[in-house]
Amino acid sequence: MTGSRGRDPCRTLFICLKILPLPYLYIFLLLRFVIKNKDLFTTNNEIHKFDTRQRNNLQIPSVSLKQFQTGIFYMGLKIYKSLSLHIKEESCNINKFLSLLKDFLSENSFYSLGDFYDFCKSK
Repeated sequence: MTGSRGRDPCRTLFICLKILPLPYLYIFLLLRFVIKNKDLFTTNNEIHKFDTRQRNNLQIPSVSLKQFQTGIFYMGLKIYKSLSLHIKEESCNINKFLSLLKDFLSENSFYSLGDFYDFCKSK
């Protein structure tokens, strides 16, 4: 179909054929949950009244239970916090945010959450 060999890396094929790897879907659905349910989360400006650059970021709760840390609320916030600022700025417009998020995830084709975090840290 693409003329590639068996040992060729799949990442470029995923991008060319617009195939969505499983981590893409996981990240996308978690962030969609966070954006559609923003009222369930606390922002930094609700915690303190200082006018900081991070005032609109969502607050990640301090918890020690592994079961909570792997759940939808905690992981969604952790992934949201890792996103670049130009995507987070569109969080008020859900359709625009999801469109930017789809483009970002499609261009990079992450194989794991580690790849996602590494990419976000490097930017």
